[in-house]
Amino acid sequence: MSRVAIVTGGTRGIGEAISVMLKEKGYKVAANYGGNDEAAKEFTDRTGIPAYKWDVSDFDACAEGVAKVEADLGPVDVVVNNAGITRDGTIHRMDHDKWQQVIDTNLGSCFNMCRATIEGMRERNFGRIVNIGSINGQAGQYGQVNYAAAKSGIHGFTKALAQEGAAKNVTVNAIAPGYIDTDMVAAVPAPVLEKIVAKIPVGRLGKASEIARGVCFLVADDAGFVTGSTLSINGGQHMY
Repeated sequence: MSRVAIVTGGTRGIGEAISVMLKEKGYKVAANYGGNDEAAKEFTDRTGIPAYKWDVSDFDACAEGVAKVEADLGPVDVVVNNAGITRDGTIHRMDHDKWQQVIDTNLGSCFNMCRATIEGMRERNFGRIVNIGSINGQAGQYGQVNYAAAKSGIHGFTKALAQEGAAKNVTVNAIAPGYIDTDMVAAVPAPVLEKIVAKIPVGRLGKASEIARGVCFLVADDAGFVTGSTLSINGGQHMY
């Protein structure tokens, strides 16, 4: 029987690549999304992967969303916490809403989704959780105190939950992508992006599929001895 996987933010960018590759590997995938109905419909029509809409920053919405997925597809064995937003700005110009939105969506969602699925995983003695962090959570980034704090928090969350799940064959790992060729990175002004690429030893942006390959490795049934780890996929930009 195919394992069921939920990918948050799973219809666009890195999340889309993860959803598609998991499906290719034989998983039954549910792609969560937050707002863009048109893009989600296009994604489902093109890939055949069902898309489920809920706000990952909302605890109750996550519980309800997981229950819907399980009713449709079966018990959730794999969670990929990929959903994330940016609300950039230096702290002396950042209002509290921009801080809280990023913390709630990028970090709070990890708690919300794991809390909704961890008991079932423990009961079945199997679970795979992958949290998508960021190079900027490892190294920091000017104008991103909210984003860097949330992503750094993901790495600590991962290590702590890995210890809790280990005895029940529930592994918890993180991936810290560098700069990947997605819409989010495309929004960076060209002169700034050129400077970023110049600092990447391999000389290019990463591909979303390269992050997806890392996820597929970590969620595999035979990856049970890998837990509490952060896999940095950044072209050598930050060696940590």
